[in-house]
Amino acid sequence: MSVRFTARARRGMVALAVAAGLAVGVAGCGGGGGGGKMSHSSASASKAGDSAPSPQEGQSDQPLAELRGPDGLLLQITSAQRDSGGFVTVNGTLKNDGAKDLLIPSALSGNETEITKNGPSLGGATLVDSKGKKRYYVLRDTEGRPLTTTGLNTLKGGASLPVFMQFPSPPTDVTEVTLQLPTLASATIKISG
Repeated sequence: MSVRFTARARRGMVALAVAAGLAVGVAGCGGGGGGGKMSHSSASASKAGDSAPSPQEGQSDQPLAELRGPDGLLLQITSAQRDSGGFVTVNGTLKNDGAKDLLIPSALSGNETEITKNGPSLGGATLVDSKGKKRYYVLRDTEGRPLTTTGLNTLKGGASLPVFMQFPSPPTDVTEVTLQLPTLASATIKISG
């Protein structure tokens, strides 16, 4: 009986990941008026190996939060948007505040075998809803790839890289969550949308 339930639950999570990927694809096709250059959706981009975030309208110049890590590593969160597809997309910039080249810590990928076998990523990220006492992990596509920026290796001194992460959405009445990533300080962010 528990094997059947586990299989159903796994199929449900796969269906959720597929729905999230389709929603991202549809959202990425909108006419954002961004001046001509369009990016591929996160699901399509992760197939190519390097994922890139979709441009988000209405991002402020001030980050929502900053998560500091070792050796000058800094993650600035620029938006956390709840989408109608049932997920939250967190966008930001990963920066090397130091002068020397910085190897991105492999710990950011987390320790789940299915995520780590897809290469360096931000797959270890979680959103914590302290009000509902729940933790939300990065979504995955049907092949187990995390719906987040992948292919992270080295950042040159002073360089930055746009990044994104997608999570299942907490209930709509939850507007503040804590973003956690291995080796980085945690930070509270506000979800819009």
